[in-house]
Amino acid sequence: MPDTADAYIAAEDRYDGRPDGWFRRCGRSGLMLPAVSLGCWHNFGDPGTDSLRSPDEASMHANCRAMLFKAFDLGVTHFDLANNYGPPPGSAEERVGRILRDDLAAYRDELIISSKAGYLMWPGPYGDWGSRKYLVASCDQSLRRLKLDYVDIFYSHRPDPNTPLEETMGALDAIVRQGKALYTGISNYRPGQTAEALRVCEINGFVKPIIHQPKYSMLDRWIEQGLTSVLHASGMGSIVFSPLAGGQLTDKYLDSVPADSRAANEHSPFLEEAWLVQSRERARRLQAVAHERGQSLTQLALAWVLRDQPAGGAVTTALIGASRPSQIEQCAACMDAGPLDAETIDKIEAILA
Repeated sequence: MPDTADAYIAAEDRYDGRPDGWFRRCGRSGLMLPAVSLGCWHNFGDPGTDSLRSPDEASMHANCRAMLFKAFDLGVTHFDLANNYGPPPGSAEERVGRILRDDLAAYRDELIISSKAGYLMWPGPYGDWGSRKYLVASCDQSLRRLKLDYVDIFYSHRPDPNTPLEETMGALDAIVRQGKALYTGISNYRPGQTAEALRVCEINGFVKPIIHQPKYSMLDRWIEQGLTSVLHASGMGSIVFSPLAGGQLTDKYLDSVPADSRAANEHSPFLEEAWLVQSRERARRLQAVAHERGQSLTQLALAWVLRDQPAGGAVTTALIGASRPSQIEQCAACMDAGPLDAETIDKIEAILA
């Protein structure tokens, strides 16, 4: 446990002063999520694996505590994880679990904690994909690492081409009925797979997923080709990941690749110099639009994914990653300038075209 002098006390005004519409209903469920949610994929694992290259456990943990505290103080009540987040796999849940136990236990009922399973976690045939064996075992492991009795949302992280949807959706149903999760979700499911998953739940009497986690940004708009319509028609909400396109929609890469960035430390075709050069001119033009609104490019990109859409505004919350508290503070201000007006949206569409 931390020293009493170091004990965290949440900001009294964490819900006051938030812009209108900060908490948004997740589809037709009773769950309300903040416009911005904090993802704990990168920067919450072992020392030295984060963007800041923290030299030791003490500095690493101090920065992670500071990020979670800053988020909660700003009304960011949703922390998103998965079994394999780190690196190494499981380490992000262990770290967040330690902070939940030591520092945030008094605020558990104000927090939404989510986890997922679907990618490789342990060797053998039962440590991957979407079998009942894997999903139930993985949920149990996640609860132990997070030091929680339940998570608020548990996802099937990706569709399994070799396991019947009845088994995958049935496993999520069982997890809720066993009290290990309050809601279920799906991630990376295409429109047809999403519709079929909902149909399977309907005909079998399973608890239906209330949220979808797809990739979506100004530079990757695939969900507009069918998925948003499925979500709206079914009453599902969504939490979109990579809304900043891996940093392309920030000022980080407008001139060069900084040494402490993901692009400098990870192999990703979307963060390689050649790709960044192609997207850089669009990013600069978008930045000019943002400055007209008194925003940063980051804030404009988040406001854009959260905009009202013709299909009914199926995006509930934008999932961000961060390496320092100041980044969370900037992202949480994305709605302060008000909703995007039609003229601004038209300017953005012209640039993206």
